[in-house]
Amino acid sequence: MLWCDKATFWQGDYALTADLQIAAGKVTAVIGPSGAGKSTLLGGIAGFHPQKAGRLLWQDRDITSVTPDKRPVSMLFQDNNLFPHLTVMQNVALAVEPRLHPCAQTRTRVEAMLVRVGLAGLADRKPAALSGGQQSRAALARALLQDRAVMLMDEPFSALGPALKAEMLDLSVELAIAAERTVVMVTHDPADAAQVADAIIGVVAGVAMAPIQTSSFLSDPPRQIKEYLG
Repeated sequence: MLWCDKATFWQGDYALTADLQIAAGKVTAVIGPSGAGKSTLLGGIAGFHPQKAGRLLWQDRDITSVTPDKRPVSMLFQDNNLFPHLTVMQNVALAVEPRLHPCAQTRTRVEAMLVRVGLAGLADRKPAALSGGQQSRAALARALLQDRAVMLMDEPFSALGPALKAEMLDLSVELAIAAERTVVMVTHDPADAAQVADAIIGVVAGVAMAPIQTSSFLSDPPRQIKEYLG
């Protein structure tokens, strides 16, 4: 379980409060208007934004003061965060070892993961030589190879067309759950949550609500978020 215990996360001058529990091994979507604090929630969990109140716990371990690199968290960003001067092999291998020339064992692991995400044979390409969907697959491969219990997804497929976005959502969740990860994903689209999420967290005006089972949330949304969902 991932527990935000009366937590307050800050991004610049903006504060988000969260007092909620996220089930381990499940997919939880985060939905709300632009500027409500969805990305602040993920950034706070990852340790990228300061936490000035409450506690953050993973499986009863207090990780409030743990630095981002030591948290059991990987993250997929909107822009994929691939280094343009590195090959796909080098970008993905950074999840395993911080060097530009990965060892043979790491290269074998990367090659196997590239096959799983649909990038077989593309290890030596630079990001600029990949399509948007292929770049997303490379970022997914890197996040999965980090081997961390929680995978955060901040709308990493929002720039893709509808069909490809749906395909990448299915692929990322399928591989994450197969690896026994807990997935927390920000989305503006209720259809994304309906497609893959077990539960939904509504975020409105700097407050993250407790998760509600997906079908219940979408059929009878919390009062504060009904207008946004239409």
